[in-house]
Amino acid sequence: MSTDQQPSLASELPPGGVQLNHTAVYAHDRHLSAEFLSVVLGLKVGAPFGPFLPLDLGNGVTLDFYEKRAEPIQSQHYAFLVPDERFDAVIARLEALGVTYYADPGHTEPGRINRLFGGRGAYFDDPDGHNMEVMTRPYVRP
Repeated sequence: MSTDQQPSLASELPPGGVQLNHTAVYAHDRHLSAEFLSVVLGLKVGAPFGPFLPLDLGNGVTLDFYEKRAEPIQSQHYAFLVPDERFDAVIARLEALGVTYYADPGHTEPGRINRLFGGRGAYFDDPDGHNMEVMTRPYVRP
């Protein structure tokens, strides 16, 4: 096969390099977990795609909820950057759902938020024990 017959991946890559497109989120009940997070974040669950139930985050990244009913779910961490003007609504939805949020990733400061990097943030568990985080400012990295 000559080089002119090979598909060009360069035209399919976003300018500037590699970006996360989607990731699978393991759940005992993909509908419950996807709906939970969609309510908390104020998003809409998409139509099933094969074994996946997608939640489009609006920045080109999709969380694809995948059921693993017969296996334990290993807790993962997912952090969501939300606009400052939407943060209070996220906290209000957590409170309405009866979900405890915490100022720290170790869940030792219940009912409190943090003010890291000049923003606001909180952590909470989803139905499968994934440690979710909402924040209004990205972390400052060295």
